[in-house]
Amino acid sequence: MTAMITLKEKIGYGLGDMASSMFWKLFGSYLMIFYTDVFGLPAAVVGTMFLITRVWDSAFDPIVGVIADRTQTRWGKFRPYLLYLAVPFALIGIFTFTTPELNDTGKLVYAYITYSLMMMVYSAINVPYASLLGVISPDPKERNTLSTYRMTFAYIGSFIALLLFMPMVNLFGGAEDEQRGWMLSVVVIAVMCAALFYLCFALTRERVKPIREVQNSLKDDLKDLLHNRPWWILLGAGVAALVFNSIRAGAQASYFQSFVVEEDHSTVSFFCVSFVLCGL
Repeated sequence: MTAMITLKEKIGYGLGDMASSMFWKLFGSYLMIFYTDVFGLPAAVVGTMFLITRVWDSAFDPIVGVIADRTQTRWGKFRPYLLYLAVPFALIGIFTFTTPELNDTGKLVYAYITYSLMMMVYSAINVPYASLLGVISPDPKERNTLSTYRMTFAYIGSFIALLLFMPMVNLFGGAEDEQRGWMLSVVVIAVMCAALFYLCFALTRERVKPIREVQNSLKDDLKDLLHNRPWWILLGAGVAALVFNSIRAGAQASYFQSFVVEEDHSTVSFFCVSFVLCGL
């Protein structure tokens, strides 16, 4: 008989996806605009960079999964990644949205390095976080409940990032120093994300232990995976959902900037804070 998962632990697990979603929304909705309008890179070059890094990222995710599955520490398999990568996650996120004074070639190299590192660190912390769900409890009902908390807090994180980011940019920099506004806004988001990952680590526990004492070889794991039909179905569904969400998020900021033309409309203000239409 397993102990019931407490509300504190459910919230703690949800906080991890809240952190991931805040940066994911920044990447999906604002990074293209940042690279073209703030950093000064051509749109075609940025699109090519996104393609190359995403292809590498799709190969890197399984590598992280293999390494995490073979990790053994006093904190478990997956929680240590939250502990050790929260600060690198935040720092590299800040560097990604930083605009050093470089020539065009230097800017491109800097963008490739920082964005590639950001995607790798994102995978290195997010894949173990997602896997943590399977070892918090052996009870399927409790895991379903944990998934509900995870998605709820993911939406909260997305809401916060999309709603408050551009107002923070205007507050910290405005039209006078747009680069400073972007960087300081990301600093605020990054600090919040690191704190949320630490809370997720502190409030969760790994209870489910592997049945086998001996770890399968990587070859056997891959062989099992290739013959796992439900996994392929879920993979297809996941890719379809990610493609849809990526296209929608990527088009959103450009649509409001170039087609709706936000500057032609009055801002919407609540509690003395002016919100942009795209965020709303």
